[in-house]
Amino acid sequence: MRERPPGCKTVFVGGLPENANEALIVEVFGQLGEIIAIRKSKKNFCHIRFVEEFTVDRALFLSGYRMRLGSSTDKKDTGRLHVDFAQARDDLYEWECRQRLYAREERHRRRMEEDRFRPPSPPPIVHYSDHECSLLGDKIKDEAAFAEAVNVLLTWVERGEVNRRNANNFYSMIQSSNSHIRQLMSHKAAHEKELEVAKDKFKTALSGILAQFEQIVSVFHAASKQKAWDHFSKAQRKNLDMWRKQAEEIRNMQNEELMGIRREEEMEMSDDDMEDTHDPDDSGPVAQVEALKEENDSLRCQLDAYRNEVELLKQEQGKNQEHTPPQHSEEDTIRQQQLTFLQQALQGMQKQLLKMREEKKQREAELEKSVEDKQQLESQLETSPRDDRGSEESADQVSEATALEVVSCSQEKESLPPEKIPSSPVYSEREALLVGIISTFLHVHPFGASIEYIFSYLQQLDTKINTGQVGALLGRLPCTFRQELTGVGASLEKRWKFCGFEGIKTK
Repeated sequence: MRERPPGCKTVFVGGLPENANEALIVEVFGQLGEIIAIRKSKKNFCHIRFVEEFTVDRALFLSGYRMRLGSSTDKKDTGRLHVDFAQARDDLYEWECRQRLYAREERHRRRMEEDRFRPPSPPPIVHYSDHECSLLGDKIKDEAAFAEAVNVLLTWVERGEVNRRNANNFYSMIQSSNSHIRQLMSHKAAHEKELEVAKDKFKTALSGILAQFEQIVSVFHAASKQKAWDHFSKAQRKNLDMWRKQAEEIRNMQNEELMGIRREEEMEMSDDDMEDTHDPDDSGPVAQVEALKEENDSLRCQLDAYRNEVELLKQEQGKNQEHTPPQHSEEDTIRQQQLTFLQQALQGMQKQLLKMREEKKQREAELEKSVEDKQQLESQLETSPRDDRGSEESADQVSEATALEVVSCSQEKESLPPEKIPSSPVYSEREALLVGIISTFLHVHPFGASIEYIFSYLQQLDTKINTGQVGALLGRLPCTFRQELTGVGASLEKRWKFCGFEGIKTK
């Protein structure tokens, strides 16, 4: 048998007797279902089209039966039936129409479902006018319509409705919206007060429930004593034991909840006390140590960037040497000089980092020493409470001595006499690091770079730097950096170039 075509209502009937007519076919196959049309061929087969599709399945059961007209044994009056599916254009057309109808119904159903679950669209925002502006000012002052009015005001400002003529109106509306903050803060305070009242009620109710749980558990304990326990039956004892365990578990859970609430309140109170008793004098050295740590991390990141750039330069130089034959010329000597200069700069930066680390360790040691001295003074004060005055004076003297030592050490390290300070255009180690970074960056860009390009590169390493500092630093070093004009006409651009090697030769 062939595969069943979609929407099949037509069958092929072969092996009919030669003398069979259309009436005989209707008599045999009409019992299975209503027939629409019969197309009989001159040979021994025909096509029968039914009204329903399930009638085709019934007709297939007749395949293989012998058919004889009356009691005749003539060959033309007998035949063996063969029933199979037939492919008809009418059946396929009806099936396609039915599928399109189902698809339309499914799309309609899905669209109705989406429309039902889609949130409602917001109301349209009115356009700006003087009349609408006056109405909006009144709505902003009204607490009930404040949210809708502020949304309209925001839309007007984003549309660009503000101009010189109506700037005062917008200013008054913005001022009204700002005054609404006080109302919001008062509402918040009222809700917080209600929350505190509810917490107090909850705690009192919970404590009452716990007291009742304690009474119930005490009843179970009294019942479990031998005086009363011997009079209960075995099933009653089992139930009493189970009820006692359940009551104890529930009581423990409620106790833990109440203790958790009290613990949270105590932690809040301790946090408030810590904020009140915080000593502002102790924040100075700690802040300095944190600043030193951040600066050390930033310097370490910059050093890693320098190393990566030097390695890239070495790799590019090695590739160029592999592709090009070795030529000993002035260019090689210049490159070697540049590499040695960069290596020297990196070595100097490493030395500066080591110095900074040593200073940081010394300051941390001094800070720890001062903290230990303070703890010793506190312990001495606790052990000798009678000599209050003498202990206070000694503590003041020791704290003053430690403070003077720390200040003197920091002054010796941070401040030098003006005779020993060298006259240099680079004022600090940070500027020396910036000079090294900019030199390496401009050496990679032989045609120069604009001040904005240099600033964007430096900002990735240090976010606190600005364009003015970079320009002033480059201007103070004319022998190292040179500014040139490049381009023609409207494309004129000022670019900075690295000229440090030329400056070394001239000097």
